[in-house]
Amino acid sequence: MMNIFRNRLRWILIGWMFVISAVAYLDRVNISIAGGLIEKEFGFDHVHLGWALSAFLLGYALFQAPGGRLADRFGPRRVLTAGTIWWAVFTSLTAAVSSKLTGALFVLMAVRFLLGVGEAVVYPAGNRLVASWIPSQERGIANGLIFAGVGAGAGVTPPLITYILLHYGWRWSFWTSALIGLAAGLVWLAIARDRPEQHPLMLPEEAAHIRRGLPATLDQRPLSWRSIFFSNDVATVTLSYFCYGYVAYIFFSWFFIYLNAVRGLNLKSSSYYSMLPFLAMAAGSTIGGWISDAITKNIGKRAGRCGVACASMFLCAIFVASGAYAQDARIASVILAGGAGALYLSQSSFWSVTSEIGGASAGSVSGVMNMGGQIGGMVTASLTPLIAKHFGWNISFFVAAALCSVGALLWLMVNVERGLAQVSVQGQAYQTSGAQND
Repeated sequence: MMNIFRNRLRWILIGWMFVISAVAYLDRVNISIAGGLIEKEFGFDHVHLGWALSAFLLGYALFQAPGGRLADRFGPRRVLTAGTIWWAVFTSLTAAVSSKLTGALFVLMAVRFLLGVGEAVVYPAGNRLVASWIPSQERGIANGLIFAGVGAGAGVTPPLITYILLHYGWRWSFWTSALIGLAAGLVWLAIARDRPEQHPLMLPEEAAHIRRGLPATLDQRPLSWRSIFFSNDVATVTLSYFCYGYVAYIFFSWFFIYLNAVRGLNLKSSSYYSMLPFLAMAAGSTIGGWISDAITKNIGKRAGRCGVACASMFLCAIFVASGAYAQDARIASVILAGGAGALYLSQSSFWSVTSEIGGASAGSVSGVMNMGGQIGGMVTASLTPLIAKHFGWNISFFVAAALCSVGALLWLMVNVERGLAQVSVQGQAYQTSGAQND
């Protein structure tokens, strides 16, 4: 029994990354559930609340690339532990902001910005873990499981936070989230190691299996920021992830409020129906990772990674455009949840591709990509209520569907077969050859 346990260390770490992913989204989505009470106490409207949501995403987006570089340099174990402590502090401080404070909105925005800074390390560090621990043929399902935590965390949040705020007030919902995050981080510190060979419970057979499946990397040195930012593939995936993030954050930021204030569901009904997209995300992320790995194994990376992402995002666009026009609120919830699930079928493709092309700099490359996604989320957090205010909520969802279609088309231009390390080495060889010819 112990050998079975020890021969699955990589999946134990991926499983705890699922937990950390869930807690991260609990800490960021709780403000959307408590948003109505916060607006009432502070005298905010939806636009003001949108500023607070955008402040988090601004900090989250700006520190994606630095967070990835930190994970590449210091390892995911220490970086993720520090991150969980950081966001536990600033989740608690969100509850500490007083409505009587002069400039309370700007103080709240500052706290949320700093919370975003701390959470920025989560997925780049997770991708760095995947690059070191997970063979290429298993990376789709590994990333799918990690990002299933997004749906699980965001799905559990509405009923959990609603229960706490109804019985103990909205501030306790933040304090509870902070304690859960701190506990998750301490467990991670105890069980995680940066590389398989560093783990005291690692068996030789699992270590050999991991080594056989890791892609050959021509250059193990950290890639320069220039080579990352000027890569056509990184730029294309990042732009597609911007479109992805724009759509995803409609669900994270506004879906609960949309059901409650626009569709007319009461608080309790809204908390249950708003779970549907996130449960669909959890299922879609896992299924998408499994499909991606299967197609990659049997056909190739372009079909398994790029093809799955392209088809999934097109399917999402159809669901989102259709769901907005459904007359019944409950039917609309189900259709829109289908869109969220379809969107998350593509999730593992984004992260698997960045771990493949990034190699030893997978944290940095995925951080740049995730920066694009979070900028998309920041835009939708503020733009969605403005579009809804002037043109109606249906147009807000239609804009999201159009952007999702653009994100799908961008996958047709991605070359997943060539890593950045190869490009760097080839570029250096070309420059050397040119110098010799001169």
